[in-house]
Formats: sequence, C-alpha cells, structure tokens
Amino acid sequence: MSGQIDNLRDELAELIERHAGQDGVFETAIPSLFIVRVSQVTQPVYRVYKPALCFIARGFKDVLLAQERYEYGPADYLISSMNLPVIGHVIKASPHAPYLSLKLEFTQNQILEVLHEGGVQIAPQEGTKRAMFVGEIELSILDAIMRLARLLDKPKDIPFLAPFYTKEILYRLLQGQYGITLAQIAMEGSSTYRIREAINQIIHNVDKPLRIEELAEIANMGISTFHRHFKEATAMSPLQFQKQLRLQEARRILMSESTDAADVAFRVGYESASQFSREYARMFGFPPREDIKRLKASYDQRIHA
Repeated sequence: MSGQIDNLRDELAELIERHAGQDGVFETAIPSLFIVRVSQVTQPVYRVYKPALCFIARGFKDVLLAQERYEYGPADYLISSMNLPVIGHVIKASPHAPYLSLKLEFTQNQILEVLHEGGVQIAPQEGTKRAMFVGEIELSILDAIMRLARLLDKPKDIPFLAPFYTKEILYRLLQGQYGITLAQIAMEGSSTYRIREAINQIIHNVDKPLRIEELAEIANMGISTFHRHFKEATAMSPLQFQKQLRLQEARRILMSESTDAADVAFRVGYESASQFSREYARMFGFPPREDIKRLKASYDQRIHA
C-alpha cells in the first residue's frame, strides 16, 4: 500500500509542478482548489485559514495556531475545520525540489450534504475538539484527491466531475480517523457548530467591540462554558482571536494602501494608536512602519530576482 501512496504522491507532485510553473499560490479551474509551489524556505506568513484540506506532495510545512505547532509533510494531511488565524511557513524546499501542495476549501453545507447523501451516521457531540488537526494520509483519501487533481488536465470534465470527486474526498475524510471531529461543524446540535457561529460573528465584525455576552448567546452557552469551548476549538480566547484578526487585517491594509498606522488602527477597531503599535510589534516583531518597509523591500527583491 505504501508503494501505491508513493506513486500517487509522485504523480501529484509532477502535476502541481506542471500546472504551477513558478512560485506562488494559484487558484485553479476546479472550484475551491488551489495549488502551491515554493522553491525556498519561507519566513512566517500570517493568514486566516478557511475550512480546508491541505496536502503536501513534496516538502514540509509548519503551521502555528496560538502556541500549538503542527508540522506536516507528504505522509500527512492537515485540516482546518473553521476559520482560524494562523502562522505558517515552509520549512523544507529548494529550487531543485520545490515545495508542492494543494488546498481544497470546503463549506459546512458541503459536509452536511455528504453526511446526508452518503448515509454517514454521526451523532452531535457536546465536547468541542480542536478545529485544526493533522492526520496520516490514507490510500483511499489520496486516491480521491488524485482523481480531482487529474481534472486539471481535462478541463472539459471539470463542471460535471469535480463536484463528485470533491464529495468523495469529503466522504473519505468523514470515514477517516478525524471524521467525527470534522462532521461536528455541520451538525446543528453540536457545540462545535455553535462555536463556529460565534467565530463567524467575530470575523464579520472584526472592527467592532467584542461582546462576550452576545457571542455566548449566539453559541447558546453560559459565558464560562463559551470561553472553555472557544479555547478548546481555537487554542485561544475570544479576545486573542479577535486581536490576531485585527492585526492581520491591519497589516494587509498597510501593505496595499498608502495610509498611516494610526488611521489603520482605528479602521480595524483600536481606540488607541499607541496600543495598536505595541501589539503590532509584539505579533510581527517590528513596529508598523518598519515592518511594512521591510516587507515591501523583500517583495521587490523577489520580483527582481
């Protein structure tokens, strides 16, 4: 079986290399499927992971969720089952053996559809599990991933076959070692489902004051119970979660617009520009102006390399 997995992994690496052609993250013609090529070890990248399956065909990557580190490579897959602010960086890559991976984003409704159509019987659970996990790749999962990826060479087949293969991947994941955990995001009675609703509220109102009572009400939990389940899912408190979202959004704005840090601080919900600068420096290692100058210089070097 390991030989079959190796062959499929090598085929997938060749396919990603051929369709990427150069370093970057590329949206494909297959809905919600992205391919990634990186030819050198990277600095930490701050972003919000949407619910997604990530699989590496070559190389290794580190993902940091709060203080928890998830390292994975070609023998594994990583799943983020909720929107989560993370820090990721490629830790093994070279020009001769570039990091090659794919990411398939999915929704709660897709999970629910597979549960119903596939007859997968999983009961809602009161306990909340971590919304990010690394599992050992199984032949059935990789085989389904490969069927979807091969459609990149047959674009005319994508509209009809891609939805079926995507469902098969989710079906295999739901039957795997973390199937129960993954299913909870779509099951209305589960605590995981209710925490996901509260997370979406924070994300859609990131510039607004955090109202724990309102979030607990959305989750239909008492305040202390809500805090406990939120931390079990995300490895951080609601306030820490919001802070990471705000600072990531601030950095994005500073990179894309000509504006000053104080203005951005207020736009993302800070009442104090000095507090914003302190927390920004604590998270990214440099004050806003210095950090953006450094990032733009690094970007220019890559462009002209």
